[in-house]
Amino acid sequence: MDAVVKKMMPPAQYMDKPVTDRPSEAEVEAAVRTLIRWTGDNPDREGLVDTPRRVMKAYREMFGGYDMCPADELGRTFEEVAGYDDLVLVRDIQFHSHCEHHMVPIIGKAHVAYLPDGKVVGLSKIARVVDIFAHRLQTQEAMTAQIAGVIQDVLNPRGVAVMIEAEHMCMAMRGIRKQGSTTMTSTFTGAFRDNPEEQIRFVTMVRSAHGG
Repeated sequence: MDAVVKKMMPPAQYMDKPVTDRPSEAEVEAAVRTLIRWTGDNPDREGLVDTPRRVMKAYREMFGGYDMCPADELGRTFEEVAGYDDLVLVRDIQFHSHCEHHMVPIIGKAHVAYLPDGKVVGLSKIARVVDIFAHRLQTQEAMTAQIAGVIQDVLNPRGVAVMIEAEHMCMAMRGIRKQGSTTMTSTFTGAFRDNPEEQIRFVTMVRSAHGG
């Protein structure tokens, strides 16, 4: 039998996409020219003359998450799951984000699991939620909580577990300059939060892929 597909309305807090008073493309390019001058270089030299437009286009792509609603990705669920109600884990979701403090890259991977309560969502949708939040200015702690929160609020599963491990270029490129240092964050809702055995099972399944 084909799966029963149901379109869900996301909670109100996820209905509206983020809105900001964006400057014009010309203003963005002028700002980049100012930054180039601030570095001590000449924005009119051959290698840099087209850089402001390239940066403007790159930022539009890298921060495209502000124009997308993560809840929309989770709105279509499948209810014909043959009674399956055990853990669903999407592991090693690679992402690139940017630190909101210095606007330099955060490079890492997310592991996301949930315990269904009568319905599941397409696996690619979980990865899309990670990407949407990653394509915004972030802290790793906030991103971890945001991913878990939207999955819990929209799917209403019995629990959600999220673990993120990432390298922050603000530590590798500036300040203490510690290359290879990894930051790990995790958050749990519902049955994962209330039952340490479920947390252990989640971490064990994540680590089993890496020989840990």
